[in-house]
Amino acid sequence: MQFTRDHEDFRRVVREVVEKEINPYVDEWERAGGFPGHELFPKLGAVGMFGVEIAPTYGGLGLDHSYSVVLAEELSTATCGALPMAILVQASMATPALARHGTHELRQRYLAPAVRGDVVCAVAVSEPDAGSDVAGIRTRATRDGDSWVITGSKLYITNGAQADWLCLLCRTEPGSGGYEGMSLVVVPTDVPGFSVSRRLHKLGNHASDTAELRLDEVRVPVANTIGEPGRGFQLQMEQFQIERLVGVYGAVAQCERALRRTVEYLRVRHAFGKPLLANQHLRYRLAELLAETDLLRQYAYAAADRVVAGEDATKMATVAKLKAGRLIREVADTCLQYHGGMGYMEETWTARFFRDSRLLSIGAGADEVMLRVLTALEGMGR
Repeated sequence: MQFTRDHEDFRRVVREVVEKEINPYVDEWERAGGFPGHELFPKLGAVGMFGVEIAPTYGGLGLDHSYSVVLAEELSTATCGALPMAILVQASMATPALARHGTHELRQRYLAPAVRGDVVCAVAVSEPDAGSDVAGIRTRATRDGDSWVITGSKLYITNGAQADWLCLLCRTEPGSGGYEGMSLVVVPTDVPGFSVSRRLHKLGNHASDTAELRLDEVRVPVANTIGEPGRGFQLQMEQFQIERLVGVYGAVAQCERALRRTVEYLRVRHAFGKPLLANQHLRYRLAELLAETDLLRQYAYAAADRVVAGEDATKMATVAKLKAGRLIREVADTCLQYHGGMGYMEETWTARFFRDSRLLSIGAGADEVMLRVLTALEGMGR
């Protein structure tokens, strides 16, 4: 992947916004257990963060996927994992299916305000009994004239406590089960029957609100269906590929930054009369992790090139997601260990990085699900 001057200009814009509008407030938002999305998102929308690959007709920049790589990499300069995740939910997880398959009217009503940052949105797939097993969802939409009447619950929904609308996966065909009969439906949250059951308290990513949602005979127009009814599973799987890839781009950037910060710490931290970096074992271990980070970066860039070319990147996205989740865990643990007692203190960046990074091996499909997908793609069955 070759980055041009235009890419670098966009990179500078994103980094400046992160430094000005996010990092000064991260500690406050972490303590509060959430961030003010309706205050922050318009500032991000003004520079195009939510519309990188979306057509100018709906307020987007109309760029290719390589700019989403830049966005994810620069968001990783935030001093927590929560804000990049919350932002990318709106930019690359809740909106791609709507942008690609929604009607013009649906995109005007819901996508354009999301691109501007005037609203907060979320993707609602996981349920109490169906996390990585998407085929197990039970939330059901029954047709009543020109409306869907939706009943069910959704769990672990990022941005869920403040979302104005959801990209919701539900069953719309009577008697359907497994992977069949699902649809993606845009559900505004200001309708009767919708409620936030509870905000969830997590190990990490404290500044990102995560919620359990309840839908009790929520009525929305059938016209809010994204794409063809009954094809929701396929559209969500397509959406998952982008979600997994942007997570990988950010994780790789985080790994390199963490390792280089640790190198500098070991350079100035003395023990037994010399800098810790003089210890050959520590140097070799850091060099090895930097090498693995570089390998994963090049693989992720190759996957991004495939997306830019309009080719299927399912296998590469799956492999990258699996390896990134495992690598960032290893990097976070190593960096904390090499900072010693100070690394275990909340005042040091390593503690938050250790907690926040753990989610990558779980969210958007756990490691085990990635392996399940790979076994099927390699012809070994499920």
